Amino acid sequence: MPGKVVLATGNPGKVREIQRILGDLGVEVVPQSELGVGDADETGASFVANALIKARHASLITGLPAIADDSGLVVDALGGRPGVYSARYSGADATDESNIDKLLRELEGVPGEQRTAAFHCCAVFVSADDATSLVAEGRWTGTILEQRRGTEGFGYDPVFFDPECGRTAAELGPELKNARSHRGKALTALAEMLREHFV
Repeated sequence: MPGKVVLATGNPGKVREIQRILGDLGVEVVPQSELGVGDADETGASFVANALIKARHASLITGLPAIADDSGLVVDALGGRPGVYSARYSGADATDESNIDKLLRELEGVPGEQRTAAFHCCAVFVSADDATSLVAEGRWTGTILEQRRGTEGFGYDPVFFDPECGRTAAELGPELKNARSHRGKALTALAEMLREHFV
């Protein structure tokens, strides 16, 4: 098992989630922002492609093995949008708030039963020599509410409603969110792959 891995994100919410899930592997997970690595251009047409672009970018600059994830919200009534463009859905200077505003505008008048959606996540590990790449995926299904609820999480969490829990992603504590979420599922699967690969 590598002693240190660069995490190809500077997003504090993601860093906390990933460190929590991978903590018991005994690996030091360092965000790329602490190592002076800027964001990669996410030019891939899929979550897998973008995750690999980000991981290889961080690994190449630091010489360390890297973990990256790419995730997004796929809304059925919008033909799968925002998809791979989830983080910058409302433009180059997008914020969580402006992205949610755009999503709610586009879903105006769409009845509740047609507001089905899923968060998708692809989490990857690449070795420092790029000889090994491990890919894991996770999915979290729900619906999009008409108004925000909850203060936890980030991104589209305040409007993503999990019918099984009866709460939005922004109303879930970290432990329950990791058990339910697309990222939690993908990273848990990736952690298992890492254990198998390095044992």
